Amino acid sequence: MNILLDNVDFSSSSGPNSFGKKLANALVQKGHNLSVDPLTLNVDAILTFIMTNLKVKSSPMALRLDGIYFNTAQDYETLNAPIEMTYRISDAVIFQSRFNKLLTEHYFGEHENSHVIHNGADISAIDNIAPLRHKIIDKYDEVWSCASSWRPHKRLKDNVLYFLDHSPKNSCLVVAGASPDFVIDEPRVFYVGPIDWMTLASLYKRSEKFLHLAWLDHCPNVVVDARAAGCQIVCSSAGGTKEIAGKDAIVIAEDPWDLTPVKLYNPPKLDFTKTQKNDSKSAELDINLVTDKYVDILSGISNNEDSKG
Repeated sequence: MNILLDNVDFSSSSGPNSFGKKLANALVQKGHNLSVDPLTLNVDAILTFIMTNLKVKSSPMALRLDGIYFNTAQDYETLNAPIEMTYRISDAVIFQSRFNKLLTEHYFGEHENSHVIHNGADISAIDNIAPLRHKIIDKYDEVWSCASSWRPHKRLKDNVLYFLDHSPKNSCLVVAGASPDFVIDEPRVFYVGPIDWMTLASLYKRSEKFLHLAWLDHCPNVVVDARAAGCQIVCSSAGGTKEIAGKDAIVIAEDPWDLTPVKLYNPPKLDFTKTQKNDSKSAELDINLVTDKYVDILSGISNNEDSKG
């Protein structure tokens, strides 16, 4: 297929763009032709991330949604407007989690051709990465980790407190990612800042547990990769994270959310004693199988357009 990728920035390490890069690599390996140039001719289908930048929709379009805005601290209706416009003109919509689908349909209504495809991990690449070795963490019997671009709803403080409450005595927590908003003077907690993907995957391979207690997250790539690396996931019941966390995940139960706008950066307090079994059906982790699902949808809308002609 000849596929135009719309609104993807391969130089960015953000969640949508890092997934876009993985998906693009897998598409190329499977023999598909990709372009990010909106003037590309002979396009079979367009895959748009979040919202379109195209002035004219010249080919069938599938929209891959990362999420929508519902934070009352922002003008969420204005921010959602271009996303909703793209949603309505798209021939297919791909949600990255069932939570994402439920949320989007609450605000935009149902789409007649919608699909849930969770994010995938490059399992073969992760398998070929050795567990991280370092003279500091090698002193500990067990390593835990967490990673994010830290903002209040990512709940770094809760990750750290959960570690301190539940980890073995001779264990450490490695906190990766930019702008940590909770820093504690604790000898077993190490802040390493932003690190490249290979080092991050190596850290996951070394870690027993990966903590991601974020509130109302959709389908975090860090959790997909950490689980693919063999980590047990600790996450919140609120949002889509539990859908990719695996049956062995430790899920901290929260009150259900009614999908109405909220102060996202003021998440409710967690009670670590309220745990539940993960009742979410296990998601497919392999980026190759995830890519096949994308190709099926893109082929479907392309063939449907051909049949109209």
